[in-house]
Amino acid sequence: MNKFYLLLILAIGCLSYTNAQVQVSGNVVSDTEGVPIPNVSVALKGSLNKGTTTDFDGNFVMKLNVENGVLIFSYLGYQTKEVSYSGNQTLKVILNEDENSLDEVVIVGYGSQKRSDVTGAISSVKSEDFNQGVVANAGQLLQGKVAGVNVSSASGEPGASQDVIIRGVGSLRSGTTPLYIVDGFALDNSGNGVATNPLNFINPQDIESIEVLKDASSAAIYGSRAANGVIVITTKKGKKGKTKINLTLSNGFSTLANKVDVFTADEFRTNVNAVNGTLVDGGANTDWQDELTRTAISKNINFSMSGGTENSSYAASLGVDDQEGILRNSNLKRYSGRLNLTQKAIDDKLNVTFNLTATKLDNTRPNSSSVVGNMLSLNPTDSPYVNGVLQGNLSNDVLNPFIAETIYGDYTNNNRILANISPSYEIIDGLTYKLNVGVDYSITERDIQYMPYATETNTTLGSVNTATTKNSNTLVENTLNYNLYTDSSSFTFLLGHSYQQTEVSQKQFYLEGFPDNGVEPRYQLETANQQTTQSAYATKNELQSFFGRVNYTYNDKYLVTATMRADGSSKFGANNRYGYFPSVALGWNISKESFLENSDQINNLKLRASWGQTGSQEIPSKITQASYTESNTENDTYPLDTAATDLSGYPYGSIFTRLANPDIQWEVSTQTNIGVDFGLFGNKLTGTVDYFYKVTDNILLEVAPTDPIVPVSSYWTNIPNMEIKNNGVEIALDYNNYINDNFSYNIGGNISITNNEVNNSPYQILTTGAAQGSGQTGATINGVLNGESIGAFYVQEFTGIGADGLNEFADTNNDGEILDDDRIVAGNALPDYIYAFYLNFNYKNFDLGLNFNGAGGHKIYNHVAMSSFNKGNLANSFNTTDRAVEFLNESATNSNLVSTRYLENGDFLRLNNATLGYNFDLAKLGLSESIKNLRVSVTGQNLFVITDYNGFDPEINTGSAIGGIQTFGIDYFSYPKSRTLLLSLNVEF
Repeated sequence: MNKFYLLLILAIGCLSYTNAQVQVSGNVVSDTEGVPIPNVSVALKGSLNKGTTTDFDGNFVMKLNVENGVLIFSYLGYQTKEVSYSGNQTLKVILNEDENSLDEVVIVGYGSQKRSDVTGAISSVKSEDFNQGVVANAGQLLQGKVAGVNVSSASGEPGASQDVIIRGVGSLRSGTTPLYIVDGFALDNSGNGVATNPLNFINPQDIESIEVLKDASSAAIYGSRAANGVIVITTKKGKKGKTKINLTLSNGFSTLANKVDVFTADEFRTNVNAVNGTLVDGGANTDWQDELTRTAISKNINFSMSGGTENSSYAASLGVDDQEGILRNSNLKRYSGRLNLTQKAIDDKLNVTFNLTATKLDNTRPNSSSVVGNMLSLNPTDSPYVNGVLQGNLSNDVLNPFIAETIYGDYTNNNRILANISPSYEIIDGLTYKLNVGVDYSITERDIQYMPYATETNTTLGSVNTATTKNSNTLVENTLNYNLYTDSSSFTFLLGHSYQQTEVSQKQFYLEGFPDNGVEPRYQLETANQQTTQSAYATKNELQSFFGRVNYTYNDKYLVTATMRADGSSKFGANNRYGYFPSVALGWNISKESFLENSDQINNLKLRASWGQTGSQEIPSKITQASYTESNTENDTYPLDTAATDLSGYPYGSIFTRLANPDIQWEVSTQTNIGVDFGLFGNKLTGTVDYFYKVTDNILLEVAPTDPIVPVSSYWTNIPNMEIKNNGVEIALDYNNYINDNFSYNIGGNISITNNEVNNSPYQILTTGAAQGSGQTGATINGVLNGESIGAFYVQEFTGIGADGLNEFADTNNDGEILDDDRIVAGNALPDYIYAFYLNFNYKNFDLGLNFNGAGGHKIYNHVAMSSFNKGNLANSFNTTDRAVEFLNESATNSNLVSTRYLENGDFLRLNNATLGYNFDLAKLGLSESIKNLRVSVTGQNLFVITDYNGFDPEINTGSAIGGIQTFGIDYFSYPKSRTLLLSLNVEF
């Protein structure tokens, strides 16, 4: 019996020893500035399942069964460190920066990774590398910064909309817009009522970094919305022990960057007479491009504060941005506020992050197409004034544009709040649950009005078109993250569920006939005497998703990433409600192999390969459901009342406007990517090379039915076998060299070569761009043709002017007639390649940065020239360019037809921005105790463009969507771009 008790006591003692735990906690900071380092890997040496990562403030807590041991701290960009512990202990760990490391933290979908662990094609741009100058939105920060991403503004208007194309155009219906994620919240920018860029609500100075997820492996975690790529925006956060107060003041001055070479007054007189036209000579010498533009002044004030303690951090900012356009009545004002908070509790197991952005946008817009048309066509011998008094009408009974701009008004007011809160809790070591709840609410009021005005030949009754748009976007996400570490391996498991609901509604009315009493129509609605036109709509869409990801690393050399997302969208019918989007990627850190780990020349070499699928749900709402309307015309009614004598006495009948189609499927993009990352010669030369191949199928289109009995004019369907292919190569290089303490520099750039092609299209052409204007409306300019790039220009080949003074075109099919089937593909609107390069120099306290970007291999259709620059207009005393007199025998009655005559080379090279800055020596000024940094800088934007294009700018695109298919490469009286000089002062306390 005594032996039994002795054994029992020994067993209990052993069990107690086995279950005894010690707690090791601590903080990890950098050796340079002593700032906390988040996401540092902390692992117990020799253990199969003991590891964690530091939180946002560099803190960690581990409960261990081993009383004495060694912890391994590793983080890319820093040297791995082993630290011993004994019992319960609090450690202060300092990691030394690894000068030979290329690694950094990269934000990925639902988390972050070390750069060396990334297997997908992800490009990251930090705030210090953003484009400088007068910047209204995140897209302008990125232009030219990322290989494979083409950012081009639709016009030169402040905050203009942008075409953002990641690795080629992969869809017809959904355009090119990528999915934007802001601090973990997926935006929905459709239908918010703002005519300019919906991303203008984010203050660019609040952005810390932008990640572009380009391949399917990195983007597939976002499934059905990632076919056009994903852009992840992270705003600035506070840091422990580093209190900052920052004030930035800037003033910008913008002028017209480039003039179109129209005739001067003397040239105009000579050429009108030369073509035997009717010269109306007002005796003046007016440059209407000067008269109708201005020196625009932009002002920006941004104030921010940030800091933190052991358990909390904060970052707050207030910004005012007042940007004028170079056309009068063109302004964009943004009032923004941001608050980011973090808080820890319960022994650092509970972490709460809160993000809030609130913005008020006021946007005033001119009738830019009319203003630009006047700039280029008004008689240069006319003067807007006679004896100091504005003329009512100019020659040809054209309303004086100085009066016209006071009559027209376009006013938009947008208020938007984006807020999300993300509490997370570490349930057990390595296992963390996170909830992300957020809302994005926007309300927009827009008034477009004409003041009443009358002259002998021009009468405007006065009108107002008012629209109120509401957009509500709510998000609830739940994720579980589990980190598992062994001696040689690490696993990260992610499981998640997401539910997002968007609601968009609009109410609109139009009133006409206002008294000319000096009061704007929008302020006297009750006085309108014409019939009111009213309309309204509302849509609600839901997206429910389940997703997962596994990351595996072996010996920091061999990497595997696998993801799967299932999306269920209310936009699709019952038969195809869910779509499934898998991906897999492999990585090999070759430079960590024994045969390279001690190489002085090759410091980093990684091979990546990935495959995956992403989708597109960006289709109109309700298209899978049947829709009806009432009609009493033609065969839609029946004379139930025998006394009825005409259709007005017949009852209304219900007819289809849309047939139900529950079989509509997702568009799916399948992409393969092979990439290499490298760093050479002490990481002085770094770069990436990627090859991608992307195929989009299940193309969704609204088409005309082939069955004549179908009771609708069009219906939605997936086009069998039709594909859009994009394949290409991306190269990015950077070389940095530190000469001495006084001088250093880095140069670099990127180039992307992309081939876009449509295959197996059953249509001769799907028109994407058509002509506008008298006698031209609807004529095809470009479109989608089988075997060609999207935006292919499908036009007749102009060969000259015939003996009769009229156009001559090539008979390409040799049938003896010039008809539509003689049209040819004469080029395409999408560039074959885009490129950018930069040069940065630092000398003592001075720094200079130059950023260039360009594109080539594409065409632009000069619709302005086709509409205005012809002999007929010149003969009638409208101004033109020398295009009008190019052919001496051309008849003044010759029609302007869509042809290669107006197709021009779109290649260009632009000095996008140049910044010269100076950082004051605060010690010499005696300010080092109160001020941490004082900097002044001057920035020039759009300083020059080298191009053969004869319009204002080769990047402008004013084509509108046709049948929901986006247009590219057409210049039709675009708002011209400006050249800007910006002076800035930055003070950090």
